[in-house]
Amino acid sequence: MKIEFVSDVVCPWCAVGLNALERALERLGPVPVEWHIEPFELNPGMPPGGEDVLEHLARKYGASPEQLHGTHEVLRARGAAAGFTFELGRRRRIVNTFDAHRLLHWAGLQGRQRELKHRLFAAYFTEGRDPSDADVLQRLAAEAGLDAGAAREVLAGGAYADDVRARERHWTDRGIHSVPAVIVDGRHLIQGGQPPEVFEQALRRIMQAASSG
Repeated sequence: MKIEFVSDVVCPWCAVGLNALERALERLGPVPVEWHIEPFELNPGMPPGGEDVLEHLARKYGASPEQLHGTHEVLRARGAAAGFTFELGRRRRIVNTFDAHRLLHWAGLQGRQRELKHRLFAAYFTEGRDPSDADVLQRLAAEAGLDAGAAREVLAGGAYADDVRARERHWTDRGIHSVPAVIVDGRHLIQGGQPPEVFEQALRRIMQAASSG
């Protein structure tokens, strides 16, 4: 089974979705999975330094502090159900994620893309670290089992920028304009940060259709 997980590292529903999808796959038993973590930027024009997270969300979605608080409570509950811990009070700013996507592309070439993705989610949503900071990214790469020196070289230049842009265009050209988006075997789309049981049901249907076809 080929799974392409299109997401951004500052997307809370993407953190929910990845963890829930993994729980669903565990319930399916020994299913070989070919993972591809694919790039998507929620805010591609975000300037260096980013923006205050509450001001950004209020402006972008027109959400009041009370509505944001309610959303945060839902995220905490959904995250906990999927095995992910949100500490959203530690998240201060919305930042540019392009360098994180470049590093993820490189991590994929090293066979540790999903490990780095998990570290990026936890760093931002649980620990309140800045995934646009090169020093933070280098440390996260090391924590994900990657070579810190090689990560620093990737971040210091423009390595894989064209690759990331090409993959982003690939998905937007195919109608992906919100994330997370899960594409199974190149044909089946599961949209959103679904609960584990929803992913499980969808994957079972896909597998059954494949075996009967």
